[in-house]
Amino acid sequence: MPYDFKLNTTIPAPAQEVYDAWLDSLSHSEMTRADASMSNEIGAEVSAWDGYITGRNLELVPGKRIVQSWRTTQFSDEHEDSIVSVMLEETDGGTLLTLMHVNVPDGQTSYEQGGWQEYYFEPMKEYFSSSKRATVGARAKLSAVKAKRKRAAPSTRSKRRALTAKTMIGMKNKSKPIVPTKTNPEHAKRAKRKSGRARNAS
Repeated sequence: MPYDFKLNTTIPAPAQEVYDAWLDSLSHSEMTRADASMSNEIGAEVSAWDGYITGRNLELVPGKRIVQSWRTTQFSDEHEDSIVSVMLEETDGGTLLTLMHVNVPDGQTSYEQGGWQEYYFEPMKEYFSSSKRATVGARAKLSAVKAKRKRAAPSTRSKRRALTAKTMIGMKNKSKPIVPTKTNPEHAKRAKRKSGRARNAS
């Protein structure tokens, strides 16, 4: 007889991020450290763990619920697909993930007894913790760059003002009108003598 079970864990990330990562091929592969092919479209075929798991998207509620049919290579042709439901709920510590796995073939208890924890829950926690640390580090570097630019801004503005002032002074000097030079004293004396001779001649 097939059986059902439920598991809970808390993932250190927002529910929407967990939802998106689960349905993204690259992110799912990075989370589980195994090749995966995922989709965010209902009815699309999916696979995980290098083809060990295959299935199809049955129901998708963004940021809240993922329902997929799952079967592993351990399923025989007589076994129907099992159904995996991933429910996501925001909590103070991240996201409460509740997993319901139903219609599991009788005797295949490894999924409940450590399989999900070892191959999904723990890798997911590590994946999102690493992503969070990387995000924090990137934000810290960005803040440092902004602070450095802010400190450098006053000196840059001062240099610009000084350059502008020099340019304006240069323009004033260039536009300054040429003042005519005074008459040469020798020329003035000669003109005066010529004027006196003219008067005497008359």
